[in-house]
Amino acid sequence: MSYSATQLAKKLDISRSYLYYLKDNGVVEVEINDNGRVIWNEEAYQKLSEYIKKNKVGSSVDSKETPKEYKTTKINNRRYLGNKYKLLPFITRVVENECKNINTVADIFAGTGAVASAFIDKKIITNDIMYSNYICHVAWFSSEHYSEEKIIKIITQYNNLKVVEDNYMSDNFSDTYFSLDDCRKIGFIRQDIEDKFNSGVINARERALLITSLLYAMDKIANTCGHYDAYRQGVEYEKHLEMYVPQPEPDVNENNVCYNMDTNELAPEIEADLIYIDPPYNSRQYCDAYHLLENVARWEKPEVFGVARKMDRTALKSDYCTQKATVAFENLIDSIHAKYILLSYNNMANKGNDRSNAKISDDDIMRILSKKGKVKVFSEDYKAFSTGKSDIQSNQERLFLCICNNERKEVIPSALNYTGGKYKLLSQILPLFPKDVDQVVDLFCGGCNVGINVDCNKVLFNDSNEYLMGLLDTFRRLTKEEIFDWIYKSIDKYGLSLVSKNGYDFYNCESSKGLGEYNKAGYNKLRNDFNKKASKDNEYYLMLYLLIVYSFNNQLRFNRKGEFNLPVGKRDFNSKMQGKLEAFIDRVKSGDYRFTTDDFRNVSMEGYTDKSFFYADPPYLITCATYNEQAGWTENDEKDLLNYLDVLDKKGIRFALSNVLESKGKKNVILSEWINQNKKFKVIPLNYNYTNSNYHTRKDGITKEVLVVNY
Repeated sequence: MSYSATQLAKKLDISRSYLYYLKDNGVVEVEINDNGRVIWNEEAYQKLSEYIKKNKVGSSVDSKETPKEYKTTKINNRRYLGNKYKLLPFITRVVENECKNINTVADIFAGTGAVASAFIDKKIITNDIMYSNYICHVAWFSSEHYSEEKIIKIITQYNNLKVVEDNYMSDNFSDTYFSLDDCRKIGFIRQDIEDKFNSGVINARERALLITSLLYAMDKIANTCGHYDAYRQGVEYEKHLEMYVPQPEPDVNENNVCYNMDTNELAPEIEADLIYIDPPYNSRQYCDAYHLLENVARWEKPEVFGVARKMDRTALKSDYCTQKATVAFENLIDSIHAKYILLSYNNMANKGNDRSNAKISDDDIMRILSKKGKVKVFSEDYKAFSTGKSDIQSNQERLFLCICNNERKEVIPSALNYTGGKYKLLSQILPLFPKDVDQVVDLFCGGCNVGINVDCNKVLFNDSNEYLMGLLDTFRRLTKEEIFDWIYKSIDKYGLSLVSKNGYDFYNCESSKGLGEYNKAGYNKLRNDFNKKASKDNEYYLMLYLLIVYSFNNQLRFNRKGEFNLPVGKRDFNSKMQGKLEAFIDRVKSGDYRFTTDDFRNVSMEGYTDKSFFYADPPYLITCATYNEQAGWTENDEKDLLNYLDVLDKKGIRFALSNVLESKGKKNVILSEWINQNKKFKVIPLNYNYTNSNYHTRKDGITKEVLVVNY
């Protein structure tokens, strides 16, 4: 009996690549037919089976001791045009001296990620249109857990490989940038990484680390002058592929996000305290210089052509390398949401040959940035990359710092119609909050209307409702594409309406009567499936969101058994709901946001200073709402909260409390007495009807809402 490699690997519970590794290292002798193909027979199976059992090998990772000696690599161990690693002291010095309260940093032309790495203690957003850069960002900055032991073992196995079969790399690139043997090895390893990922042996972060190791190893031995526009002909291939173990920083921010997009398309969707911009300066396209690394990183195995063996790179061309650069730059700056913009752009305007000259003039840079805010310019001498044809003298790298004019977040509503949400009061209360805040705690966040709109990108959202917080954290963790794709597929699956796409007539319904009758059966099926679901995974919370959208009044409500129990509502996932969700996801991914489900008494005050701010919007003692049913908030809770605020005040930490003094004839005596005992606190009346910001004393007993502050 004979097997294919795939069949035998599955039978032995190892990867296909490890099967060949065992063969190439003499564990088993095999027959080779006339076409050069390996014949895996029953005898080979028996020998391999005995070896695997004896050595306890499984899932392609040898379970014996981790190799004690292996080489490591860091983010800066890579050649790259325009790499700013040596300029990091200059860049960080400017930021430290000129920028305040920086919690989130976006590096939107990130390249190798060197500049982002200088802000590893912040929340980092990286972006690059090149996938070969993006996948390295995932390796260096993602917070997904990975097994270093597994990475070391796999890389050790890769380094010991001897590959004799041809593949995409050897067929297309042998004896150009790399030798035939190295091409075979590169192609084999890259495919094996993909096989391991697709079979679940490695996760996304481990995949990124292995690809990064491979790309860095290729770059070390490439037969080039530092880029892949051409290779040197007639040379000896003295260096051979050796992969090193990447060493990311151990404590990266859990909210780091890596994007692989056109920068001008990304910019309107993100917000940050500081956005760093390092666009291409001249006509040299990065996709031309690094096409081979991009090809290997993407591993789509496209046709290549020409002496340089380049793939089609049309979609990767940058406007910043063309005459469109100034227009692209102006559109980018106009769309940025940040307190500070830091632009790297050297003074190459008329110092090199035509290809080397800068595409954006200093006059245009100043004109465009000055529209956004006050501009300061800093410079430092810097050795420029040269192809040997340029006459470059006195090259300087400049930093243009734009302090944006009153750059405030666009006020957006929560994705949820949560009872007690303060969205309609934001115009009154946000101007009353302190302006120089380094971090915020939204103590009873609810739908997050306040926390996501405060002028600070580092916020702890806390609420004791585990369903709510699980849902909000799911919005933070999953990509917008994953969320919307699941929603639309589930709408189809349960036969629910989507009027924004099909209109009311399609469902034989009218807007005035709503969609409840049409959606009832599908909604009940969705609710039943949700209530039966055992694990609270991503799908659980997405199902919960869809239930909220199609439920009566879009509320979040569970019975004593823990079952979602609201009936179907009149509306569906309409354009307004879609827009609210999209904006909320963008906002939640831009900020350095954390979600906790603690009792407010257990929310620690450690790490907060006089620059911090706590906002408290508790259930109101003298009103009744869904979140305050079944004695959800008692007099003891009210007293404990006021004591908590007293402690904050003694520590010098600023706070604001939303509450009501009177409602429909009832008075909050506990709150009134506390205010009277603390004469230094300010009590600011709010307009409960939300029609304007003026407060008028009423004689009709309608709710008197206030904001109490200690600053």
